[in-house]
Amino acid sequence: MSEQSPGPVCLYEGGPKAGGNLVIKLGYRGEAFSGFAEQPTQRTVAGELRRGLETTLRRPCELTCAGRTDAGVHAIAQYVSVPVSEEELCLPGTRLMRSLVALTPDDLSVSALYRASESFSARFDAQSRSYRYRISAGDARPVLAWDHAWWFKGSLDVDAMNEGAQLLLGEHDFKSFCKATSAVDKPTCRYVGALDVKALEEAGESLVAIDITGNAFLHNMVRTIAGSLVEVGRGHRRPEWMSEVLAACDRRSAGPCAPAKGLTFVRVEYPAGALAPWN
Repeated sequence: MSEQSPGPVCLYEGGPKAGGNLVIKLGYRGEAFSGFAEQPTQRTVAGELRRGLETTLRRPCELTCAGRTDAGVHAIAQYVSVPVSEEELCLPGTRLMRSLVALTPDDLSVSALYRASESFSARFDAQSRSYRYRISAGDARPVLAWDHAWWFKGSLDVDAMNEGAQLLLGEHDFKSFCKATSAVDKPTCRYVGALDVKALEEAGESLVAIDITGNAFLHNMVRTIAGSLVEVGRGHRRPEWMSEVLAACDRRSAGPCAPAKGLTFVRVEYPAGALAPWN
C-alpha cells in the first residue's frame, strides 16, 4: 500500500459511505483543556482531535468518546470512535498515526489506532471505565506529581479511607456524589465493581491512589467520592459515614469535590474481539 496522502473519499450527504469505525486510543494532560466535549470559544480535547482528523481525512468527522471528562482532568486511555468509509478502511495505519501525531498538540497523545465494526460505539459498547485519583499528602510540595495530584497539606489514614470505600461497592443510587444540577430528572443509579485506596510510590514520590471501576459515572462522581474519602482519611468522619452519605441521596451530605487535576481516566474495557489493530 502506498504511503501517499489519502485522496478524496466517496461521500454521501451527511458523511462517508458506511464501512466501519476508526477507534483512537488517546491520552491528554488536562490542564490547558476545557474538558473533552467541544465548546464554543474554548480549547477542548475533541476540538483539537477533530481538527487533526478532518485535515487527515479531508472531510467532516463525527466523534464519539468513551466518557467525557471535565476541565483539568487527564487521560491515558480515552477511546474515540469515528465512522469511516470502505475506502478509508484501506488507508495504512502507519500513515494515519503519523498524520494524527503531527496534527495534534503536544498535550494530546494518540497512542493506538483500531478498527471496529460499523455498529461500534466507543461510548455505548464500553463495559466498564476506570479512573485513578492521586493525592500527595504531607507538608512537602510534590515535584513530578504536581500537575496530576492533589496536594493535601496533612496526613491521611489510608486504611480508614479504604474501609469507607468498600461501602460504595455494588449498584446504588449515587445521587449524593453527583453534581446537584446534573441529577435533576436523570437516573443516578450506577454500578461500582472495584474501589480501592492504597499508598504507593511513583517516580520517587509517595502518593495516595484511589482506583475506581464502574459501568459508568455521574458528573463529578469520582471527584466527590475522593473528596468524601479524604474527610474520612483526615479523621473528620468515620468510615461508616460513607454509607450514610450514600443513603441520603443529597449532594449536601457528601464531602467536597476534589480538584480536577488529581483525576486521570485510565482504562476502558470492551467486549473481546470488538477492536482490531489498525495496521
